[in-house]
Amino acid sequence: MTLQVNITPNGRMSLPVGIRKRLGLESGGAVLVEETADGVVLRTVEQAVAKAQAIAKRYAQQPNASVDAFLATRREDSGE
Repeated sequence: MTLQVNITPNGRMSLPVGIRKRLGLESGGAVLVEETADGVVLRTVEQAVAKAQAIAKRYAQQPNASVDAFLATRREDSGE
């Protein structure tokens, strides 16, 4: 869905009520703004956390992706 919103002279814009309700932002709340090559993306904090967790999960499934494996490699590299 694409909607047009207007930006006020002081730089503010309002999210339409339907979007706020679907995102659980009815009584206010925070959104994160990400500038991408394609434009601007707004995410709720919960959406951003879920995205970060999905990225971390991909890397956690790699061999030697644990903190212990990382520290062991650093010790080897430093000669400890």
